[in-house]
This record gives sequence, C-alpha cells and structure tokens, in this order.
Amino acid sequence: MARIIHLVRHGHHALLGRTLCGRMCGVTLDDIGCEEIARCAANLAPRPSLIQSSPQRRCMQSASILAARFGLPVEIVPALDELDYGEWTGRSFMQLSEDPQWSRWNSRRGSTRPPGGESMRSLQTRIVRHLEQLRSDSLVDSVIAISHAEPIRAALLHYARMRLDDFLSITVDPASVSTLTADRRGFRITGINQRVPA
Repeated sequence: MARIIHLVRHGHHALLGRTLCGRMCGVTLDDIGCEEIARCAANLAPRPSLIQSSPQRRCMQSASILAARFGLPVEIVPALDELDYGEWTGRSFMQLSEDPQWSRWNSRRGSTRPPGGESMRSLQTRIVRHLEQLRSDSLVDSVIAISHAEPIRAALLHYARMRLDDFLSITVDPASVSTLTADRRGFRITGINQRVPA
C-alpha cells in the first residue's frame, strides 16, 4: 500500500499570476521555478519509490529535477493533468476579470464549468480515483506526484471533506508540498502547502 503521497505543485514560470495557462503548450519553468523545485526536495521524506507527473511541460521539468535528485524515472500520468479551462485557456486574468462567467465559476466551483472545459467535479473525480489506485498499490510505498494547483486543491478538498465551492480556503503555492498519509481507513492530510524558504 502506498503509505505516503506527496502532491507537489510545479515551480514558478514567467506567466504565473498573469495568464490562465491551463493546458497551453510550451509553458516552462523559469530559473526561479527550477531553484524552487530543487529546494523542494528537502520536504520529501522518506525517499520516494515512484515519481509521477502531469503531462504538462512545467510539471515534467519539475519532475525531472526531483527524479535526478532521487535517481528515479518519471512516469507521465494523464490523471494528474491540469484542469481543462476550455475557451479561457491562454487568456489574461485581467481579461477574465471582466467575464461574468469567470465570476460565476469562482463563486460556484461545485456546479459550474469553464466554457468548453472541464468541471471541477470531474477533475476531482479523476485525481481522487488515481490517488486511491496508488493507495492500493502494494508495490509502492512513497510517491511524489507533480501536478497543478487545481488538481491538488481538488484532492485536498475531498480528503478534508470540504465543498468544492470552498476552494479558496486551500492555498497551493508553486513548488509546495501537500502530503497524504494512508492507514486502513484511507488517506488523511498530514501537510498542506509546505515550502522550503529561499
């Protein structure tokens, strides 16, 4: 049984906080992000037996930095992918702030979805299903799963038994580590948004 799963958000990139990147191609870590992820390894004990990554390039770069540190390969896992933001992908947050659908979605995450995109409920279902499969895997003990703010937040809301509409109550910073620890009853949250200071 996978006893510990570290959910790691990818490191900083140049569009962070300005553009809703989602599944945009070509979004890569900058120097700050690479340094953040290298420091992040200090929060990842015990030594992992498996490293998994979202298919997005910024996550794969983050995973590669950690994989080099621990001497492990990286497994690409679609279940860890970013939320599909549909028509909002690539738009600036300034543009989105003028869209009433954006405001509605951010107040009712549990019952709305981005236009042409994926609902938060669907995202939560896929990430939790994957984590539960990991928990039942007898071949792994400790896992690092590199993903994005929304999938990590959706998982934490599920295991905290909180509503999706409460998404803003959980912060998931770049290069942060949130930890799930398993026992016979399931996962419990043993760390949220932990970071190693510069």
